[in-house]
Amino acid sequence: MGAQDGAMTDSNKLPSGQTRIDSIEMRGITKRFPGVLASDHVDFDVKSGEVHALLGENGAGKSTLMKILYGMYHPDEGQIFLNGKPVSIASPTDAINHGIGMIHQHFMLVPTLTVAENVALGLPSSRGPLTDLDRVSKRIVELAGIYGLKIDPDAYVWQLSVGQQQRVEIIKALYRGAALLILDEPTAVLTPQEVDEFFVIMHQMVKDGYALIFISHKLHEVVEISNRVTVLRNGKKIGTRPTSETTKQDLANWMVGREVDFAPDRGNIQRGEVRLKLEQVSCGSDRGTPGLREVSLEIHSGEILGIAGVSGNGQRELAETIAGLRKTTGGHIYLEEKDVTNFAPGDLTERMLSYIPEERMRDGMIKDFTVAENMILREHHKMPFSASGFLKLKNISTHSEKLIAQFHVKTPSQETLAKNLSGGNIQKIVLAREISRNPRAIIAAQPTRGLDIGATEYVREQLLDQRKRGAAVMLISEDLDEILALSDRVAVIYEGKIMDILSRQNATRERLGLLMAGVQSGEKTPA
Repeated sequence: MGAQDGAMTDSNKLPSGQTRIDSIEMRGITKRFPGVLASDHVDFDVKSGEVHALLGENGAGKSTLMKILYGMYHPDEGQIFLNGKPVSIASPTDAINHGIGMIHQHFMLVPTLTVAENVALGLPSSRGPLTDLDRVSKRIVELAGIYGLKIDPDAYVWQLSVGQQQRVEIIKALYRGAALLILDEPTAVLTPQEVDEFFVIMHQMVKDGYALIFISHKLHEVVEISNRVTVLRNGKKIGTRPTSETTKQDLANWMVGREVDFAPDRGNIQRGEVRLKLEQVSCGSDRGTPGLREVSLEIHSGEILGIAGVSGNGQRELAETIAGLRKTTGGHIYLEEKDVTNFAPGDLTERMLSYIPEERMRDGMIKDFTVAENMILREHHKMPFSASGFLKLKNISTHSEKLIAQFHVKTPSQETLAKNLSGGNIQKIVLAREISRNPRAIIAAQPTRGLDIGATEYVREQLLDQRKRGAAVMLISEDLDEILALSDRVAVIYEGKIMDILSRQNATRERLGLLMAGVQSGEKTPA
């Protein structure tokens, strides 16, 4: 276990001046939504000077429980106790007044404002109608100094890295008097080096007496940083244990309710000919800046090439350019030696390129279509699904039922609208449609993002099966564990450029992290 119980002082004040929260306890918390029991008499507590991790698959009830603690939802049953006394938290303002802060996975910052302006936003000025940003900036510098957060109060948020923006969120919560922080997937978009820096901050806060609730899908981080862990499943609390008495494997099995395979059998596949090749490919981004800068790489039959990088460094542009959704401004793309640069998506489909998009609801399916209709989106216009302009409904139904069974899609029926399914089942539909075509090459962009452990395990097995079948697979993922588990080679992308392409044996977490931060081998990390 990485976190250590800090040496507590007799003072009831934290170093930043806030009053310490000795304990928060949630007892018998129940929350019902139409047709769903989201929280079923759940007990949960966190104490000063500890990190308590909250785990569970998607839909297990983690977010519901934390939104109740933060005042965004109201429980149907149950009570919250602060330092042993019952309290009512009817809104986020109430939560903040009680010393509870929340760092959301998607930062709540205004990019066009400065750090100081973001921190002061919504708070009364000490000078009445006049601004007091100088005082706010001074306090930010004080808080940053206590925890080594290194942030410039006058910098605009849009100028900051993702890791720096997270620091702003932490300072914002501390500025408002938080003594307990709810951290919702705080490392999801950080490089390994930024994660290490963030954990140093967490260790210091625990030592100083803060109470931290840590929500993450990354079990190795939970094992490293937390003191205790609570697991939820289907809205119920399965149990709480000291982290020192459990393992990553134990936690995964506990969450899912069965044995989880963390080391899928990759096998020794002999890679074949080059299926997909990019030569000096460039394109623009939606911001009007370069998206890709002369990218060159190739993927062979029977291999998975992982694309590692921090979010926003050209991954989306890379996938969309290959899939025909974004025009190139230079270079060439070859699919089985055929130049397919700027081909339309339909033409690439005919040439057996499959695309699993990052935004599955936006780009992967039509949410108001049924499961069956989404299963044939790629090939609805030809046999066996249509003839002479008419859909052959019996063939579509037979095909859909087969894929629903084969890919374990949980749906009331094939006539259910896609928008009514969970994220994991929507992803299975996309997989079923794209993989059942026996494609020659596959672009899989963030294929497990937002999925729970069970669904993630299934998606990874399917990609490995396609590799075994001989497909060329490009795996674009911000999850280094996923990249390292599945890839035969790893290319690192930074600001639209390929920094390096490493063999699986040479792709260490440290080396990848430096490349993801834009540091070439032999360079020093920028201060």
